[in-house]
Amino acid sequence: MFTVQPLTDHDRELIELARQTVDANTDGADGVHTMGAAVRGIDGRMYAGINLYHFTGGPCAELVALGRARAEGARELTTIVAVGNENRGIFGPCGRDRQILIDYHPGIRVILPTEDGPGSVLATDLLPGAYRWTPTPD
Repeated sequence: MFTVQPLTDHDRELIELARQTVDANTDGADGVHTMGAAVRGIDGRMYAGINLYHFTGGPCAELVALGRARAEGARELTTIVAVGNENRGIFGPCGRDRQILIDYHPGIRVILPTEDGPGSVLATDLLPGAYRWTPTPD
């Protein structure tokens, strides 16, 4: 079993950025399932993303936020969160996102809902015994 850490003020700030991102870009209550995500770099900067839902399996909001952070030079990340549109709240990452998180950022904390309210856990706790792929330089 793993330990859920209580939310910090920085976590709440990250959740708010993800919420603002999804609220500003939602497809609406009767539209496509829209998610927003935000990630924090080790330097405190935050990066947001929105999913691109598509029947072929477009990128999740978490992956878009990770890509944005990388594109803006952030290589070390501390925390990530995903939030649903229409006030659906915080969501844990899907299996594909979990695998990518542990491959690229095994020490990142993931904010997710728990029985006792939102908290954060290490990405590696979400996919125990996972295959470990190591990115290699181009």
